[in-house]
Amino acid sequence: MSDQGADKTTHFGFKTVAEDAKAGMVRNVFDAVAPKYDLMNDLMSGGIHRIWKAAMVDALAPRPGQAIVDVAGGTADVAARIHERLVRGGAALHRPVTVCDINAEMLGVGRDRMLDRGVIAGLSWVCGNAEALPFPDMSFDAYTIAFGLRNVTHIDTALREARRVLKPGGRFLCLEFSRVVVPVVDTLYDTYSFKVLPWLGQTVAGDRDAYVYLAESIRKFPDQARLVAMMEAAGLGRATYRNFTGGIAALHSGWRL
Repeated sequence: MSDQGADKTTHFGFKTVAEDAKAGMVRNVFDAVAPKYDLMNDLMSGGIHRIWKAAMVDALAPRPGQAIVDVAGGTADVAARIHERLVRGGAALHRPVTVCDINAEMLGVGRDRMLDRGVIAGLSWVCGNAEALPFPDMSFDAYTIAFGLRNVTHIDTALREARRVLKPGGRFLCLEFSRVVVPVVDTLYDTYSFKVLPWLGQTVAGDRDAYVYLAESIRKFPDQARLVAMMEAAGLGRATYRNFTGGIAALHSGWRL
């Protein structure tokens, strides 16, 4: 199904739903799992998501003075890593990294977590939709999004918004679950996704349905090559990708040229 069909329906996992209902349904999923979101990420991936995110920040190579936005970044897992990298590099007066998420519950978890770590400055928090970002044109030197793009209603719209808010020469990085490219591993991953993940969701987060949605949403997301084509169509040039863990996740990179 295209991102914006004439029939005004889209997918929510494997279900077909009204376009204007999806954002609220996704918001409800993350409202429910926000308190256990980071713990579940560790359990689901065996901690490997931390390696993927570190590689994302390595690819970004943030520099003092850059304006950076992390979209769908509610718990600040990626934004905190960018902030820490800048501070370690001696950039005590760097610009705050902007965390933007449509879900206020997730932002609250992220803000509280950073305060618990003693991080009072260096991050700013904005509630906003990836498909209609509340920022002026050409506001940022870099845009990151980790495990958030597959949850938007119109991926093409979110990609165009990413280009809009990037300055000329600005970097786009998307870390997302993708298509497994290793034989046998793909079968094992399917079994894990549809059997183990829902059980973990019910046991740890008290929400089986949220993790059924997770597994289904991954299968509905464009594969690596298709996302490259969508990025190019949205004006994010020099688009490339790098597979992690046999394609379980992929890091896509592009530039506003």
